Amino acid sequence: MSERAVPYHCPFCGEEDLRPHDEPHASWACMGCRRVFTVKFAGLLIGDTTAGVNA
Repeated sequence: MSERAVPYHCPFCGEEDLRPHDEPHASWACMGCRRVFTVKFAGLLIGDTTAGVNA
């Protein structure tokens, strides 16, 4: 699967003006802070998702 994960804002500055970037593969360029970043899906939580959460 070669589709990009679509971010809604830059993880560094919060800017929403993001554009697809060619290198590295499937990366995004932020027009606010000029950083290039990638988004990677790591997986799903399995089981009790409340374990380890401080109340």
